[in-house]
Amino acid sequence: MKTLLFLLVTAACAQALTIPDDVLTKAFAGRTAALAIEECDGGAVVSYPDDGISDKHPPCSTFKIPNTLIGLELGILTSADEPFYKWDGQTRFIEAWNHDLTLRQAFQASCVPAFQNLAREIGAQRMQLWIDTLGYGDRNISAGIDVFWLPAKGRTTILISPLEQAAWIRKLLAGQLPVSEKSVNILKDVMRLQTTERGTLFGKTGSGTNAEGVFNLGWFVGFVETSGKTYAFACVAEGENIMSKDAREIVEAVLTKQGLL
Repeated sequence: MKTLLFLLVTAACAQALTIPDDVLTKAFAGRTAALAIEECDGGAVVSYPDDGISDKHPPCSTFKIPNTLIGLELGILTSADEPFYKWDGQTRFIEAWNHDLTLRQAFQASCVPAFQNLAREIGAQRMQLWIDTLGYGDRNISAGIDVFWLPAKGRTTILISPLEQAAWIRKLLAGQLPVSEKSVNILKDVMRLQTTERGTLFGKTGSGTNAEGVFNLGWFVGFVETSGKTYAFACVAEGENIMSKDAREIVEAVLTKQGLL
């Protein structure tokens, strides 16, 4: 993706969300990335750059957002702090995964095996039905029930763009998806990351690797509540040794500079 000039599209009569070019340039810091921000009241859509915002990528661990929502809707999950993941005793490279975890802990630690277990319990038939119902990405789960969101050599994953991710979050928060308010509230609870004097940040990161196992993809997807308004966002960054922290740094830099966080 090549960094181009800032693109701003606004709905009729909506108050535009504007972000100066220098803020974006500084936040991106030379990284190849794309950022979408939507006002959840139906206002402005900000996307940067125009030629990368619609490119589709594996969602990686940001799929834990719809995965959790589906688990809640099916009654497999019922609360943020319930027992969720029973450690199988296998030592994994992230220490936080080597313990029994609640839903909140597993979500915040991005525990892949925990959410693979959840996907298996949901099952391929119910998962496909819910992915179709929620309109998430290109809806392709053919790679396998416990891996279809995770990139790997020779694997065709479900794909989604930053613009689609942000729009999906906006629809979720606006009550435009066929899910209960209770499920959305629990999901929001486990997505909460930080609160400042200006706003509260909710989100999920995700990282992916290339065929050689080198990190080359980073996501940060979520929303911010500030001054009575809510903004959905999605950022994806690409390149050698790029991870989710890069995407999160971009989003936080923009939101902070604009006084939204």
